[in-house]
Parts: sequence; structure tokens; C-alpha cells
Amino acid sequence: MQNKVNIKDVKDVVIRFSGDSGDGMQLTGTIFSNLSAIFGNQIATFPDYPAEIRAPQGTLSGVSGFQVHLGANIHNSGEKADVLVAMNPAALKVNAKYLKQDSVILIDTDSFSKKDLEKALFATEDPFVEIGLTTQEVVAVPITSLTRASLEGFDLDSKSRTRCKNMFSLGLVCWLFNRSLDVANHMLSTKFSKKPILVEANLKVLTDGFNYGQNRDMTVSSYRVETIDVEKGFYIDVNGNSATAYGLVAASETSGKPLFLGSYPITPATDILHELVKLKQLGVKAIQLEDEIAGVCTAIGASFAGSLAVTTTSGPGLALKGEAIGLAVMAELPLVVVDVQRGGPSTGLPTKTEQTDLRQALYGRNGESPLVVVAAASPTNCFDMAYWASKIALEHITPVILLTDGYIANGSSAWRIPDLDRFPSITPHDVSLFRSNEWRSALRDDETYARYWAAAGTEGCTHRIGGLEKDYNTGAISTDSANHQKMVDVRQAKIDKIADYIPELEIVGSKDADLLVVGWGGTYGHLREAIEKMNDAGQKIALAHFHFISPLPKNAESVLKQYKKVIVAEQNSGQFAGYLQEKISGLQLSRYNKIEGQPFEVSDLIGAFTKKMGE
Repeated sequence: MQNKVNIKDVKDVVIRFSGDSGDGMQLTGTIFSNLSAIFGNQIATFPDYPAEIRAPQGTLSGVSGFQVHLGANIHNSGEKADVLVAMNPAALKVNAKYLKQDSVILIDTDSFSKKDLEKALFATEDPFVEIGLTTQEVVAVPITSLTRASLEGFDLDSKSRTRCKNMFSLGLVCWLFNRSLDVANHMLSTKFSKKPILVEANLKVLTDGFNYGQNRDMTVSSYRVETIDVEKGFYIDVNGNSATAYGLVAASETSGKPLFLGSYPITPATDILHELVKLKQLGVKAIQLEDEIAGVCTAIGASFAGSLAVTTTSGPGLALKGEAIGLAVMAELPLVVVDVQRGGPSTGLPTKTEQTDLRQALYGRNGESPLVVVAAASPTNCFDMAYWASKIALEHITPVILLTDGYIANGSSAWRIPDLDRFPSITPHDVSLFRSNEWRSALRDDETYARYWAAAGTEGCTHRIGGLEKDYNTGAISTDSANHQKMVDVRQAKIDKIADYIPELEIVGSKDADLLVVGWGGTYGHLREAIEKMNDAGQKIALAHFHFISPLPKNAESVLKQYKKVIVAEQNSGQFAGYLQEKISGLQLSRYNKIEGQPFEVSDLIGAFTKKMGE
């Protein structure tokens, strides 16, 4: 039979895979993302996990999603979906608000029985009309029963056969987008290499799903997505947590300092620990400790012993680490703390994203306890900022907090493995740079105010270290009031001086903008797209996105004061906006704040910025 396919030529398309936690939507989405990247599309993904470990099957709280945005000039994971794969009514209901009016909905009719509808709290037997999905194209396929039929004769139990239904749906989507199955076959063969029967089963179901779409007489819209010419090199699909791990390893290799990670598992940061555990062949020491405090304290011990020391966590763990981080400030030891922010306070929304730890990172310690705070802007930028965090820690002998968030930590993009020659060198400020025979722990570099880092056991460099205040000149314990004031001042001056060694703030968008949008961290992709769309529409608007927060870039004040209207957009109640006004006297700005546990929506941003420009 001949398919009646309406092919749309588009610059980009958004696809959302959704079902129960056990339906394999994350794997399905990941494979399709990789396929698209190989076909020449830019990609950005957003896994959206439920907060419950295993909610009752078919219920609204158990819906797991994976969204992929593919095309050309992609900055984020997209907003409204062009295609939704809904494996049950709950997935349909939860994702209805994320659908475009002319979108395609692929459903498994075997999971849309009256009982399934009741679990998803539908009151009628027509879920599409009930929730207002009347303009979408529905592709109704009995995916579960077709999967079981596909695997008749396989030595698999009924449950194992049913679990392969995600591959049938992937086959259908590959047909819909005219994607070859060769790469998917390779990925499945690799993933299930230790279980050949699962390889064979998944490959057969995948092929049968593709052939079902190819051979059925269905009227459905398909998409021909614009591709790009990419720079030659080796590419991998990388999420923010993996990129962070690789950035730390690169800094270790460049600096010559062994990498040590002391951490305690916490959502959504645990994958950094998982990734580094695999890299023992590179000299990485990664240890899972019994709690958050033990994690940071072992890292401090490793720093005292001369390692590039790292601890990873999320907001609740950063609170627990606060006292020990203060010790690293007082002892003036290099330390990298990675905080993958999530919804709070307390346990809050552990699988959702926020930017609410900024004030805690800046000030969440007792006493005057200054340190460096930097933020990553995208999954791939996590590599760059992990490298920069390590460079600053080692060269300026200070703790550095790297802020990422759940959105960019779990989201992924195609990443070209970089040439490290393009990155700045790292020269640890240790005793090898000291040019005198009379070393003392209190001695500082005249230019950066950084101490000379002496690893424990270095001959001739015995010194006392700890949380008690030390004399500025001798390094001996001191309770003198004037000395304490001097030490408070010099520790702050050391951080302020780092502004001379970091990149300046850059502007994206209209050069003579009527409105400057200010952002930081993982909101970059959505803000960038909003700015570009408004520029294309003839509106004069620009974006200043901060990677370096404490200290601010040297030109931050001059840049921000160039514009008559400034609006700070962030996923908290205005923490960065308040910080900027604290640091830059007389700065006038307005705020756009949204804290829903989800990424910004570009359409909302455009509406808010347009309104501000018209005031």
C-alpha cells in the first residue's frame, strides 16, 4: 500500500517520547538523538524524570519523558512538540500542554483501555476531545500486541517481550523521519552485547516497527529537517554531567595534578561520580563516601596532599558541605565544588531544575568566607567551565563552586571532542614557583595574593594548616584583631583580583539594543533563541550571559550601564539581580523570574521582553 505522507520542510522539529518509567523512553530518545546527529542535525535533549522512584504504572505521577530538538541553529531542547509518542493515557495527559496545534501524536492503542483511562483520571472514553486535542493528527497503532507477535518463538518471558515495545515505537519514528536503522542497530548491539538474545529481539522489533510504518496505508505528516555542515572531528552525544567529568580530567592532565573526587550520591549530580569511576586508567581516584561531609573533607585532604580535589553535590549537599568549604577558604586550599542545582528547598523536587542555589554558593558559610563562583551555560559548556573552575582553583589557591543545574546536567548535545591546545594552560601556584630558600606558608604572590601551595610531605615546606586564623607574616596561629582584619581583607582581595584573569563579558544580539537581557547558567539556550527570534523580527534586543559570577568580569559594570533598560531573567526569585545591584552601585534593572522546575519557554520570554521594551 502507498503511504499518504505530507512532508514538511522545516528548520527544526521537536519530538517528545513519553510513557511509564519502565517503558524505556530515555533509551528510545537517546538512540533517535544520535541518529539525527549523524544525519547532520544539531541536537539538544531534555530528559524529564518523575520524582517518584516507581510510581504506580499508568498514573500521572509516573510519567517519564525525553524531548529532543533537532535541526539547524539549535540552542535548547525546544518548547512545543511537533511529534509526541505517548505510550499510555497518562503520558498523553501530562504532555498535552507541550503540543503544537498541528502536531502528530503516536499512541499505543493497547494501553488505552477503559482501565488505563481511569488510571490517568480521564472521565470519558475519548481522551483527545476531553483535553482539547482536536487539531492534532493521531497515529493509533497496537504497539504492545504487535511487539509480542514480532517476538513469537523467542526464548523470552512475556514481560521481557513487552519491554521491547519502545523499540517498535522507535522504528515507527525512524520511518516517520526517514532515518536509516543502521546506526540504531549498532547502538543496540553495543548496549545489549552481553545478552545476545536481547540484541536479536530488539533489532527485530525495531525493524518490524519501521516496516509497519512503511507498509501500512496511513495519512500522516512527516518532516524533512534542515541539516548543517559541521566541523570535522570526533563527535559524541554528551550530557552535562559527563562533560563536567571530562573537563575535570582535562584540567588534571593539563596541570599535571592527579584528580581526586570525594562525593556522596545525590540526584542529579551522581552521574559525575559514575563517569569518573570509569577512568582509573587516567589516574583518577573517585571514592563514594558515607555522607556529604565526608565527601568534601576527603577532597580537602587530597588537596592538602597536592591533588586537584573535587566534590560533587546538589543543593541539600552544598548546605551540608558549608562548614568544610569554609575550612578550605581559611586554609587557602584549591578545591572544586560542583553543585548541580535542583528544585528546593529541602528534598524539594529532586528531578527538576532550578537556579536557586546562587546565594548559598556566594554566602552559605559562616564568617567572611569569599570564594569563586562560576556557572555552566549548556551541556557541552560544562566541559569548559569545569576546566576553568579547576584552572582558577589551582592557580589562585582557592575553593571554586561550579554551578550547573538539572536541565543541562541531564540534557545532551552533540559535542566535538576538543583539542586541548585551544584551552588556556594551567600552572598550579605551588612551591615550584617560589624562588627563595626561605619558604613560609604565609608567603604570597605579590600580583595575585595567592599563597604558594605546598603539598604535605614536600621537603622544607612543613607548615601548620587548619581552621584557626593565622598570622599574615608568619603563618602561626593568631588571635590579634588587626591581623584578623588584614587576613579578611587579603582573602577578599585575592578573589577580586581574579577578575584580571578571566574572560570579559560578551554581548550577543543587536549592537544598539533598546533592551539588554541578562542571564546566567543553564538558561542560556532559551534566552539566546528568544533574542535571535526578536532580532529577526526587527526588535533591538541583546543578551549578556554570565559564566563568571564571583568575581564579576572586569567590564561587567561598563557593559550593563550602557543600556537604558536591563532585565535579569533567572529561575529563582531574583538572586542574581540582587547580587548585581549589590556589586554595581546605581544599577537599575527589572526582573523576570519563573520557578516551575521546568526550563523557560521561549514564547513566554519573548512576551515578557516585548512588554518591557514597550514600557
